[in-house]
Amino acid sequence: MTLSLNDYQRSDATALAEHVASGETSASELLDHAISQYHRLNPQLNAVCQPMFEIARERIKQPLIGPLAGVPLLIKDAIQDYAGLPTGAGSKVFSRIPAQRHSHIVQRLLDAGAVIMGKTNTPELALKGVTDPQAFGPSRNPWNTAHTTGGSSGGSAAAVAAGMVPMAGANDGGGSIRIPAACCGLFGLRPSRGRVSVGPAHGEIWEGASSDLVLTRSVRDAALALDLLSGANPGDPFVIAAQEDSFRQLAQRPPGVLRIGYSSRSPVDTPVHPEAIKALESAVALLRSLGHELVEAEPDYDGQALARCYLNMYFGQVAATLDQAREMGARDDEFELLTRTLAAFGRAMNSATYINSHRQWNGFSQALGNFYQQHDLFLTPTLAHPPIRHERGNLPAQQEKLLGWLLNTGILPLLARWGALDNMASDMARKNLTYVPFTQLANLTGTPAMSVPLYWTADGLPLGVQLCGPSGSEARLLQLASQLEQAQPWADKWPAMAQLPG
Repeated sequence: MTLSLNDYQRSDATALAEHVASGETSASELLDHAISQYHRLNPQLNAVCQPMFEIARERIKQPLIGPLAGVPLLIKDAIQDYAGLPTGAGSKVFSRIPAQRHSHIVQRLLDAGAVIMGKTNTPELALKGVTDPQAFGPSRNPWNTAHTTGGSSGGSAAAVAAGMVPMAGANDGGGSIRIPAACCGLFGLRPSRGRVSVGPAHGEIWEGASSDLVLTRSVRDAALALDLLSGANPGDPFVIAAQEDSFRQLAQRPPGVLRIGYSSRSPVDTPVHPEAIKALESAVALLRSLGHELVEAEPDYDGQALARCYLNMYFGQVAATLDQAREMGARDDEFELLTRTLAAFGRAMNSATYINSHRQWNGFSQALGNFYQQHDLFLTPTLAHPPIRHERGNLPAQQEKLLGWLLNTGILPLLARWGALDNMASDMARKNLTYVPFTQLANLTGTPAMSVPLYWTADGLPLGVQLCGPSGSEARLLQLASQLEQAQPWADKWPAMAQLPG
């Protein structure tokens, strides 16, 4: 009874579970392989911030049953609580506070027989499209370690892309499943609002803008995860009716002929890199070759207004989180400079501004709903730029120095309250969204979207494309993803560091 390390690395979670069920391998052997891969790869990647090897060793002593029986997985160190361990969310403060009970996501993975062996790195409070927390250090892209993994599920993406584990937990409040999937050559599906429960510690994350699932190499693994994790729990604010058939079954069916609108224009009118445009054009050509109708079209909404609404939510949520930390005895200066700056903007915003901003979300949903009356799906680049180098994700030195001085002197909150820093906030927002302007529409409208790894740049970096659908259309997205996976397979594309010695 043995499965080689090479076979382990190249098998998805579905296949590994089948190997365990057939007796070809065991949970113990798979865990040994996963830990071996951790020791080989994590020093270069910094993907795992909290190993759970002893917990995993104890778990494999128990009988394991279910669709993931014996399969080693990682969970994200944000939202996905494991009882007795902190959910640090990239923060020194929250890394001191153990979770009281498993999240529903973690419990369902355990009920499915999975062996959770660690938690993955994320930016502080999962706030950015790069993964660079001061508490744990940056995660690095397996395709080129000088470049970002994306964020905020960047640690999960690095671990799966390099072959450490076949599946890792992720969540997406502004693109945090799709962005790292696009950066690391993975498949990433963000489910509809309410499809996967984030309880019991939370009813909703970021006013329902965030959804949880996983990052995977194969479409069928994402469908399996959706089957396992879907469904409301008592007290959840959103409930979506279950599908008659499993997502695994639905994903295997042909999608039919789809009318797909597409656009490469940044909704905030920022530049789009030629490689991102090439990624879109390549996907358009592939989809047309499969018989789908592709038309250049986009939803009729104000992208600048959506960005402002998104950022108002962002500011308010960060302020509330730091206020919560204060109540637990933490100090603001225990958080990163950017986090404290966002909180200052949030504290300066009055409740009427926040509520009026939130009310605008319905307008974006209506515009998207109208678009889907004429089109089945919406295609864009996932990113407006190939994965950036780490240093490009930092604040400019002069701006960082100024913000630090304003915070330390107590002037920044006053200036923010008087509106004197509105231009600075807008500039920071524009810089952050320059690389990732396409993903937030799905978050504010609560609709599903996926990033599919169909393109690699001339420099050998992955650059995924995004397909969005109306609420509840995960089955259609998975069907199209399966068709694309078959037409242009990506399973054999691996970063050089994944090459096993010997």
